[in-house]
Amino acid sequence: MRKAIIHPQNKNSISYSRVIHLSHLIDIDIPQWPGDPSVKFTTVAQLQDDGYYLRRFSLGEHSATHINAPNSFYGNGISIDEYSAQSLVVSAVVIDICNQATANPDYLLTVTDILTWEGKFGTISVNKLVLLYTGWQTKWLDKKAFLNQDADGNMHFPGFGSDATQFLITERQIAGVGIDTHGVDSGQDSNFITNRLILAKPRIVLENLTNLDQLPPQGTTLIIGILRLRGGSGSPAAVMALF
Repeated sequence: MRKAIIHPQNKNSISYSRVIHLSHLIDIDIPQWPGDPSVKFTTVAQLQDDGYYLRRFSLGEHSATHINAPNSFYGNGISIDEYSAQSLVVSAVVIDICNQATANPDYLLTVTDILTWEGKFGTISVNKLVLLYTGWQTKWLDKKAFLNQDADGNMHFPGFGSDATQFLITERQIAGVGIDTHGVDSGQDSNFITNRLILAKPRIVLENLTNLDQLPPQGTTLIIGILRLRGGSGSPAAVMALF
């Protein structure tokens, strides 16, 4: 396969041989966080009548594969339109906890998990985005399984533990986190601790990712495409992985 190089900045280059979508298709029947607005598509122009085809669409800022902004949890936090272009091109590592998540859907990433990963692949360097591969991406087409709600409506899916998140922030100075579930916090965490810890500064939070199984543990660059919604608390995101 031909080797390619892109130049996002004058002083940097990215070499890659593969490009993979990490975003799910957006459709009307995708899994939605309880209470979020539904996804709607409305045809407003037809080829036979208007000479062109056009649809209007609507969905929540935190629907489908998306990025969260600090103002979704902090009144004085920046909005999604204030993220710099440079911050949306970032190197990533992938930590696989599929086995743990299969055994326990409420599993939380631990500091021990991180250190074990580093023992195999090396210390996570500064400004990396940490992707957590839980295997949940395979449940996307089954809304019931993806949200995994019990009889009381409580959701059960894995996420980042608060101790692990704090370790990644203070000891590894990461650029952000991402996951293939509906939240970087586990379904049991109604306080959104990991979101709050990460977004206390304008770091990155990506949720509802897919194809994480195709990425190497390290050596991936993400290009995160956002809708620059003025004052937005987040945005559906077109995330591509280059490696």
